Amino acid sequence: MKIRVLIADDEPLAIEVISTYLQNFDDIEIVGKCSNAIQAFQLLQQKPIDLIFLDIKMPGLSGIDFVRSLKNPPQIIFTTAYSEYALEGFELNAVDYLLKPISFERFLRAMDKVYQRYDNKATVRIANEVPVGDKDTFLYIKVDRKTIKLNINSILWIESLRDYVKVVTQQEVYISKQKISFLEEMLPERQFVRIHRSFIVALAKINSFYSYSLEINGHELPIGRNYKLEVQKKLKLEQMFVN
Repeated sequence: MKIRVLIADDEPLAIEVISTYLQNFDDIEIVGKCSNAIQAFQLLQQKPIDLIFLDIKMPGLSGIDFVRSLKNPPQIIFTTAYSEYALEGFELNAVDYLLKPISFERFLRAMDKVYQRYDNKATVRIANEVPVGDKDTFLYIKVDRKTIKLNINSILWIESLRDYVKVVTQQEVYISKQKISFLEEMLPERQFVRIHRSFIVALAKINSFYSYSLEINGHELPIGRNYKLEVQKKLKLEQMFVN
């Protein structure tokens, strides 16, 4: 599968450098090059785009404001000569933030993050096909400025914190800027169940349960009224729930 790329930068040399670097990747297709955010927006309406290399300081609309204006932005790698915008870039869930002049080594690290996100989706598709106890199934989550590779079997539960999630494992707790609904799609259905609008739990880690709550590792978590039947179905213990 090709990863379709758009390069948006008002410096022709920067576009040339990124284009040259991308020639080293067989599964990358450059579908457009432009010099400002308005042109980038127009190209987004015309073509499917998976990844944008986006300059921040451009005439008219900045790269930061452009991404904020998009309802469902593709993956973004910011490219700029100004380090002070890094925090804003990562708050927008950018894949990476490259400072000019961009070395090929640093560019490779950014592309590795792109592939990790694609590998994450592929890994979950495989996870649905392998035994529950398989130890080679993983989930990737972004924590601060790095991507963490988690063994799915280590997850106890996931809790929604508005625009963030708390992923509780047997060893550590991770906070990631992500929607719980996105992780729900990524997790294998046979191993996890949504018990509440704010909680997803690992079925194998449930120690005990009641009508409207369950316990994992000494922590009591609520079972939402709208999720009770699905929890019963997953546990296959409907007759043991107290009405």
